[in-house]
Amino acid sequence: MTDRKPWPTDSWTSAAADADVDTERLEGLVQRAFGPAADDNIETTLSLGVVHRGQLVAEHYGPTADAATALISWSMGKSVTQALVGCLVADGALDIDAPAPVAAWADDDRSAITLRQLLGMTSGLRFAEDYVDDQASDVIEMLFGSGQGDTAGYASSLPLEHPPGTVFNYSSGTTNIISRICSDAIGGAEAGTRKYMQERLFGPLGMTSADPRFDDAGTFVGSSFLYCTTQDFLRFGYLYLNDGMWDGQRILPIGWAKEARTPVPIDVPEDFGYGAHWWLWDNPAGGYGAHGYEGQYILVVPDRDLVITRLGKTPAERKLFVTSWIRDLADCFPSS
Repeated sequence: MTDRKPWPTDSWTSAAADADVDTERLEGLVQRAFGPAADDNIETTLSLGVVHRGQLVAEHYGPTADAATALISWSMGKSVTQALVGCLVADGALDIDAPAPVAAWADDDRSAITLRQLLGMTSGLRFAEDYVDDQASDVIEMLFGSGQGDTAGYASSLPLEHPPGTVFNYSSGTTNIISRICSDAIGGAEAGTRKYMQERLFGPLGMTSADPRFDDAGTFVGSSFLYCTTQDFLRFGYLYLNDGMWDGQRILPIGWAKEARTPVPIDVPEDFGYGAHWWLWDNPAGGYGAHGYEGQYILVVPDRDLVITRLGKTPAERKLFVTSWIRDLADCFPSS
């Protein structure tokens, strides 16, 4: 897939939307987020970027952000962690169908957990992803309490609640276990992982703003803490739109983007389906997204040659207003 318009390694090509795009509706939707009569249900939108057919056709910012502002990923970082795994699979350093190499699990039932199950959030490990009740929450304790110095150590110490591969449980702890597995495969703790991420992922894509944050144990907190500009988050989505290729260079293994959007083979009791550290959208058909707390989204829609990034601050109870708005944005663009 190297026959597209110029690759945005250095800068995006900005252009007016093509004639077959519903530009009137698109402008109306932009006004719902940024205009003087913005929709209160969407709340604060810090940025919006839309790439169609390889060109940046919409880019807007709220009053506290601009094109140079690096914004937090929250759980969109999980999808970046999946890309990091893909790079290591391509390099022959990881096998996602082998038991996950976690030393603490060597002598108990957790030793059966595979990296594929971790990527699909079906490990069976106990973990409470609760952002309200700090007494019941593992994610708050891991990120901001006793586990913050060693996020993977905290998460990997938790017991099995279900046999691996039988129950879906969305878990930031799972991602940080994966991140530690990646760091161990790379070697060199934080310095080695930073260097690898830069050389194998961020550098080739031109993601110059990418700033992954690490805990005291030297593990990338891939569940939550990556800062990037809006244009760089778009670059990441564009990599998946192009099946892991970038300007003639294969960054991710063949089929890794398909792996990301392949549904886990068990029930997912959520508003979206789930693949491998990516959420699955049924509308627009074939769309899949990186999602983050308070309304961070990268939506990739292969059938429409489309990537949409929305960053902002919207309470969790209003997230469906944001995803509905993003669906409406996608509907402005034709299927191929």
